Amino acid sequence: MTHFVNFTVNGEHYALDVPPYYTLLRLLRDRLVLTGTKNGCSAGECGACTVLLDGAPVNSCLVLAPEIDGHDIVTVEGLAHDSQLDPLQETMIELGGTQCGFCTPGILIAARALLDRSPNPSEDDIRLSLVGNLCRCTGYTRIVAAVQEAAHRGRAA
Repeated sequence: MTHFVNFTVNGEHYALDVPPYYTLLRLLRDRLVLTGTKNGCSAGECGACTVLLDGAPVNSCLVLAPEIDGHDIVTVEGLAHDSQLDPLQETMIELGGTQCGFCTPGILIAARALLDRSPNPSEDDIRLSLVGNLCRCTGYTRIVAAVQEAAHRGRAA
């Protein structure tokens, strides 16, 4: 038995049949070939699979694909527009907020959700918003600096 779902990913509409056990993560990676969203733990512990579901960050490994009917999803691929990187992507590159890069898509999505709801976050706000995103390489200092700089550029624009 499958479920028919209508949904939007990065502004593009989809209508698909999905098995009841399929996760949003698997749907994104296997069916839509949006591989920026990473499978780190499959248990909602690492944040590598974070996407925006109707503007809120969620672990896509914990969302069943039939639950996305009628919803809007944004993945890391959806942050850039017209070949222009999101300011968060730019500052992460400029300030060295990435090392291996595996956690970066989830961190970018969590940070984008924060900046969308709070354009002037404190360092504590940034750190709190990234609590569910594990990074084993950077130590978070440069990640936090990149989010702060993106917020500053957003205010200056």
